[in-house]
Amino acid sequence: MIRRRAGLLADPAFPLSRSELSALARTVAQALGLDPETLAVELVDDAAIAELNARFLGLPGPTNCLAFPADSPGHLGDIALNADALPREASLYDQPPRAYTARLLAHAMLHCAGLDHGPDMEAMTEAAVAAVGGEE
Repeated sequence: MIRRRAGLLADPAFPLSRSELSALARTVAQALGLDPETLAVELVDDAAIAELNARFLGLPGPTNCLAFPADSPGHLGDIALNADALPREASLYDQPPRAYTARLLAHAMLHCAGLDHGPDMEAMTEAAVAAVGGEE
């Protein structure tokens, strides 16, 4: 399920309409062997994600995405994706918009699935990006 915070303005170069993001998230989840119906993604801005970052991780300022693994059966977790960070970071890392969005989604989905940072997560993330044709 895809939700957008009210009043969110997103860069049109990124696949962030409800239908675009839903299709991308579904493809990424399936490439990772996850059920896309068990994940929820909410598009937020810098202010909203900074609030979540402070409340749940005790960290100041905005970040690019946050993953919240679920404790209930049938729901893998919730992801907050920062639409303001996407253009800044994609430019910084010289990555195409679709690829960078897929990379963040894959990374967050893997956290929801219980994986930690490391070579396995990196390899699975890159495989998911390749599955969506992310290297435009």
